[in-house]
Amino acid sequence: MRQQSTICPCGSTKPYTACCARYVAGSEPAPTAEALMRSRYTAYTLLREDYLLATWHPSTRPAALGLAQEVATKWIGLEVKRHEQQDADHASVEFVARYKVNGRAQRLHEVSRFVREAGQWFYVDGEVG
Repeated sequence: MRQQSTICPCGSTKPYTACCARYVAGSEPAPTAEALMRSRYTAYTLLREDYLLATWHPSTRPAALGLAQEVATKWIGLEVKRHEQQDADHASVEFVARYKVNGRAQRLHEVSRFVREAGQWFYVDGEVG
């Protein structure tokens, strides 16, 4: 398990335990779409498929992600470009996630859509750019 001094993978300068850990552990829901997006990135780095599926809106959620069966992905950085709140329950987050597969650098540039239901934010889908 990560130690308190380990910086959170989400790109903040906070320790993991003071940042995304409480969301990924299910202790509390992410307060904003951006916080949810950051915690989902962190969950990818930790192979926490349970959290990713739990925070994916049921209307677009896959049955499984198969993270454990995929070729090892090394997540190496996240940059949030923009967070827009359309209204109280709809938001979008534009980000660039950098990673390596088989030693080859890749980047994912996406504008993700989020919806809040019963006080909890969910990832709906994203447009890759």
